[in-house]
Amino acid sequence: MTVTLKVVLLLFMWSTQAEDILTPSVDIIGELRKIKIIEDKMKKMESEIKDLKFSNTEQPKVAFSATLADTDFFAVMGPYQKDTTLVFENVLTNIGNAYDSQTGFFTSPLKGVYVLRVFSEAVGYSAQSLTAGLFKNGEHAFSTHAHQSGSFYSTSNGVSLQLETGDTICMHLYPGTWIFHNGQYHHSSFCSQLLFSL
Repeated sequence: MTVTLKVVLLLFMWSTQAEDILTPSVDIIGELRKIKIIEDKMKKMESEIKDLKFSNTEQPKVAFSATLADTDFFAVMGPYQKDTTLVFENVLTNIGNAYDSQTGFFTSPLKGVYVLRVFSEAVGYSAQSLTAGLFKNGEHAFSTHAHQSGSFYSTSNGVSLQLETGDTICMHLYPGTWIFHNGQYHHSSFCSQLLFSL
C-alpha cells in the first residue's frame, strides 16, 4: 500500500471520528427538560420540608391533664339535684393555659382536632351510679356510665373532636349520681391534647 493511500485512509478515519464527536446523538433539549422537572420537584420537596419544620416547631402546643380536688383523703362528690360541672382542680399539665382549674372549662385556643378523655371512679352502692358527660359549648358530646352494688369501679371514654377557636369543653356529673376522688391516687381525671390544627 502506498504512503499516499495510507494517508487518505487515516484522514478518512479521523474525519469519521471527529464527525461522531461533533454530532452527538443525545437530545439536549429533552435532557434539559428532565433537569427542569427534577429542579421543580426539589423545590416542592424543600417547601414541604419547611412546612413540616414549621408545624413541628412553630405551631402552638396545647395539652392539659387534671384530676379532681387534691385532697389527702377519700372523698365523694354527689349526688346532686341537677347537672353539676366537675372542676378538676389538681392540674398536672396545662401547656397553652387553655384549661381553667377554677371553672373546669377547657377553651380551645385555636381551630383543630383535639383528643379528649375522661377517667372516673366511684364506690359501689346499689342506689347510686356514676354517670358523667362531656359537653361541647353546652351540648352533650359523650358520656361515661357504670353501676355496681359493691367495691370500687371505674369507667372511661374518649373522643376526637374538631373544635373552633373559643369552643368550650367541660364535664358534668349527672343528677343523682356520684364520683370518687383521692388526692394520693388521682382516680378521676380529665385530659385533652391538640392532635393537629386546621
